[in-house]
Parts: sequence; C-alpha cells; structure tokens
Amino acid sequence: MIHALTRLPGPLDRAELTHIDRVPVDMARALAQHAAYRAALTRAGASVTVLPALPDHPDCCFVEDTAVMLPELTIVTRPGAASRRGEIAAIVPHLPGDRPQLVITAPGTIDGGDVMVVGRDIFIGLTRRTNAEAVAQVAAGVAAHGYRVTAVPLAKALHLKTAVSALADDLVLVNTDWLDPAIFGRRHIASAPGEPFAGNSLTVGNTVFHATGEQTLARIAAAGFAVEFLDISEFAKAEAGLTCLSLIY
Repeated sequence: MIHALTRLPGPLDRAELTHIDRVPVDMARALAQHAAYRAALTRAGASVTVLPALPDHPDCCFVEDTAVMLPELTIVTRPGAASRRGEIAAIVPHLPGDRPQLVITAPGTIDGGDVMVVGRDIFIGLTRRTNAEAVAQVAAGVAAHGYRVTAVPLAKALHLKTAVSALADDLVLVNTDWLDPAIFGRRHIASAPGEPFAGNSLTVGNTVFHATGEQTLARIAAAGFAVEFLDISEFAKAEAGLTCLSLIY
C-alpha cells in the first residue's frame, strides 16, 4: 500500500525564501491546489493522510523536509532553517511505527528535499539547508542496510530535488544546467532549456506528476510514462516543488 502524508498550508506569505523574490500568495487558491494535489495522489493509488496546518510555521505544508522514508528506517531530519525545527515534533507522531528512526542531531542540518533515494543510492545535496555533518550521520545510519550515500554540492537551487528527481530506479530527470547527470550513474532525461524548475517530479504508483514546463512534460511522456500536470503555482511562490508537499512511503 502506498501512503502519502500531507499537511494543510500555513501562512505561506511568511515562508522561508532563498533564491526567489517574495510575491503575494493567494491562500484560497493555494488551498484549492492542495486539495487537487491530494485528490491526484488518491487517484494514483495512495492512501492520503491530511494533517492540520501549523499557524506558527509558515512552511509546515512542505512535509518532505521533515523526514526521509526508507523501507528499513525513517530518517528524522533537522531542518537547515531554524524557523522550521518546530515542525519536527509535530510530524514525528504521524510517522510510520513499523520501522526504527534515525534522528539527525546538531551540528548536522538536513532538509528532506535535499535527499533523493534511487534504488540503493541516496544522493544528498550540500546546500544552504544541508551540511556535511548530516550527510555523515545518514551514511553511518544506513550503511548496515546496504545503501550508498553520495554528497552532491549544489549552489543554484534551494534543494537537490529542485534540480533532479527519480523517475525510476535506473532513470532520473535532471536540470543539466545545474547538475552533471553523470553524478547519478544512471540514465537521465534532461529538463528542457528555459524550464529551470522542471527537474522536480513526483512518481506515485504508475503516474509521474509534473508541475512546470510543457516541453519537459512532453519529454517524460515520450519516455513512456503516464504523466499528469498538477498546478501548484501558489506553492512555487514559496520555493516549492511537487515532492515538497508529501511524504510518500
């Protein structure tokens, strides 16, 4: 069974921003887009849990950053933005209880959006939100389960999965202007020129969801995937992609 853990959006106008300018967020439209997102995950075969918003945490709907779900264990993160660390206590009671937890501790910082799991490889972006100490903690914690951990320096995007996402265990979607696809040691589809944020996609069941870039969407479809466009434009104003809005396990 595929599970998707989501949380309703808080005051997105106060969300943390790093690489884009702040513009007003239409909260009524954001709520409608979030409802459409949850409905799409349900159609794709996921059992969706919806948690309430956390009014004191503007980024609370970006639950991906709070944990990394592996079959063998859950990695509980320590977000790089201090304002987000209160989200951790709120998510832990809702994480699956059928596996142990690896809890990242100071001075390590890591956002789940910087962690891409592809088969037995775990790629972790070294960004403003994620540091080498956290990468070392993850590597030590997953070694017994046969995972390989690779650190990926990234300066041009907030999170690693802004620039690259897994379409299958042997295939990634990547913005080749920001990252060398050879890093990932597998086949790749390049996002189209002029669509810099199109490297983020979300695969649920047999469906690949995509939120930005018509040419990139067409490239994914041409590779044989069932592709569905999802509009999350209000969340993009808070520097988010599709993967940010759920924890899939």
